[in-house]
Amino acid sequence: MEIKIIEDKFNKLLNRREIYFIVNYDGATPSIKDVRNKLIAQLDADKELLIVDYIRSEFGMKRAKGFAKIYKDKEGMKIEPKHKIEKNFPKEEKSKG
Repeated sequence: MEIKIIEDKFNKLLNRREIYFIVNYDGATPSIKDVRNKLIAQLDADKELLIVDYIRSEFGMKRAKGFAKIYKDKEGMKIEPKHKIEKNFPKEEKSKG
């Protein structure tokens, strides 16, 4: 999987970086978790502050476009919808017993 950054800009109003990217991959479309981990490493971002908003595959191609946001602090992330937080930060499965 290879990620190419198309646009990287800072949104002063929402105090966050906004990153548009293209993912080239083999096999199935990569998961949000995989893309998120790769972006964290590539951008040297804090894993607690990066949110992948979407990944949309292009029909008939091994390529997808996506959008991610890197907040300056946890306070800024409060504007994110609950379902996006849950997708990016899944809860650990509780072990029985």
